[in-house]
Amino acid sequence: MYLHGRNVLREILALCRSSIKVRRVLFTDQANVDPELPALMSETKHKGFRVEMASQKVLVNLSREKKNQGVLVELREFPYSELEAIKNLPRKKHSIIVMLDRIQDPHNLGAIARTSVAAGADALVITSRASAQVTPAVVKVSAGLIFRIPVIRVVNLVRTMETLKECGYWIYGSATGGEHYLKIPYAERSVLVMGNESEGLRRLVRERCDALVAIPMAKRVDSINVSAAAAVLLFSLREKLIGDDSQ
Repeated sequence: MYLHGRNVLREILALCRSSIKVRRVLFTDQANVDPELPALMSETKHKGFRVEMASQKVLVNLSREKKNQGVLVELREFPYSELEAIKNLPRKKHSIIVMLDRIQDPHNLGAIARTSVAAGADALVITSRASAQVTPAVVKVSAGLIFRIPVIRVVNLVRTMETLKECGYWIYGSATGGEHYLKIPYAERSVLVMGNESEGLRRLVRERCDALVAIPMAKRVDSINVSAAAAVLLFSLREKLIGDDSQ
């Protein structure tokens, strides 16, 4: 997997997790491209990553992106987490988990991942089938923030919901006909489930939710983009649970 851009590299360098398997980092061999690159290259070497120089043509061919900012990171694979990661989360008063039921657009997945990090979510759960997986496009849309949150890939979403309930979480599904999102008394440990772009939540997923929440729309408007809806609901949930505490 080839990832491009300085923000992505900065996130990887800042986290420096052993689970992020970096094969090498390529920098453009063009001189005087940006005074920031030498410092970034020096930091990359200092963190112990393999650094190589390459022509812009090579960077474009590998990343398939002309605007690669002169930086390319080659990963062995994206570091997905196991469901066990939720059980091992630090114990704290409030916890938010985002669960996606067959989100298929990579841009939506990347945008939701970025919003999840910004809203302080503890984990992002996706399905291994019929869903977008983490690709370079997803990483790009997330501005590299997807590395800051455990992305848990599961086979059976309904079974995962039951596991989370056993861990003390309450499940809230986004669905038309649900209760006004501002009127929901969210639990201190909450899971927000967002459904497929065109079909919404599957029946069994809806039935396993403790409550359904909805965003009221103006007349003649049925819905908004799922990533936009996730942003509205997540920050409302954060406000109710955490308030203006930015920690």
